[in-house]
Amino acid sequence: MLTPSSRHRGSGPRRRPRVTCVLSGTVCLLALAGTTLAAAPAPAAGADTPPSGATWRADLSRTGADDVNVRYDSGALRVRDGSVSPASLGRDRGYALAVLDPHHVDRPVNRVAVELDATVPDAASVEVDVRGRTADGIWTEWRRAVAGTPAELPRDVVDVQARLTLWNAKGKPTAVVRAVTLTADDAGAAPAEPAPTTRASAFSARVYATREGLVGHTTANGHVIQTNDHFVALPSRRALSPAGSGQYSVQVCGPARCETAPVWDVGPWNTHDDHWNPSAQREQWKDLPQGLPEAQAAHEDGYNGGRDEFGRQVANPAGIDLADGTFYNVGLSDNGWVTVTYLWTEGGGDTTSFPTWGTDVSVRQQATTTSTRVASLPGPTTVRVRCQVHGQLVTYDGYSNDAWSYLADYGGYVSNIFIDVADAWLPGVPTC
Repeated sequence: MLTPSSRHRGSGPRRRPRVTCVLSGTVCLLALAGTTLAAAPAPAAGADTPPSGATWRADLSRTGADDVNVRYDSGALRVRDGSVSPASLGRDRGYALAVLDPHHVDRPVNRVAVELDATVPDAASVEVDVRGRTADGIWTEWRRAVAGTPAELPRDVVDVQARLTLWNAKGKPTAVVRAVTLTADDAGAAPAEPAPTTRASAFSARVYATREGLVGHTTANGHVIQTNDHFVALPSRRALSPAGSGQYSVQVCGPARCETAPVWDVGPWNTHDDHWNPSAQREQWKDLPQGLPEAQAAHEDGYNGGRDEFGRQVANPAGIDLADGTFYNVGLSDNGWVTVTYLWTEGGGDTTSFPTWGTDVSVRQQATTTSTRVASLPGPTTVRVRCQVHGQLVTYDGYSNDAWSYLADYGGYVSNIFIDVADAWLPGVPTC
């Protein structure tokens, strides 16, 4: 085995691709049941909607792997199969998800307004969420855009992305979305970024975990649940990763060990309870302290009459669901308390920024080339490394290294070969 000091990539010049990585972001809006929405006229000066900025119409026809149960025909998006719904929600309604292509803007923005041209029958609904990605590759959480009120993003972003969620009652007509127009600008109030190298620790809380099970059923991001699967569900769509990605991931520490797992489903109990955010930033239940799930407050203290957002009596204090593989791997044999670190919050943990090189560089779920590819780096960019491990020895373009870095923003590992520094083992970065 090579020692860390002998695993340098070599002293020759590194290949630097000419393409720069372009990153992306998202927006959200609610269409009320029984309504037809058309593109709104330009707002008057002083209205909540941005009076000027980059405006574009999303391409609804480009459905892809990130989409769930959606179809495009006759110039509109709609639910493909009215019997399909995320199993964890236990709702007898047709469900579809369309993750639209990201749009690059010419200047940084932090506010996005949405105009929706849609027909929404009774018992149906359409929600639009938006998020952004900064120049150094950091995703914001998804935020809902409500008609007439722009979505405020927590920092300036250079790419904007929209996500549409369509619901209809089983056997009832689906909502029809003909057009989505987005306008983005800089409201001038985005919080200052933390220091450019090391950032604050990610938020952690002790919460009650339940086993999701439901093998063979479908999650909110379209993943078909497998035996011994590794993912989690959180009770808010703000941190739902697109299919197959670890863009939003948590570290779960149980009685035996810790595991890092992506957020691929929504639940338990609630769907708008982002309890990891500060009280003022929570989507609902703003009078609860950060880190306290609404279900826990309802079960233990009778909060909201002891009920969840759907009016159901809360039977346990669960704030996270664990897929079977994650549940047993962290050492649980029954539902119980775990410590959860929400890795995308507060800068994604104690991280250090490094440049990368190479094109289409794989980010893997584990420190091996055979594990699931959770993301890729299209070209040279800056990544934030939380920790590093010795994993599979990788040889590429004349370089060999068995060190891998964990990227909190992507929920996976990248070979240190592609970290553009001379050291094979990154200086100042702890072991995972």
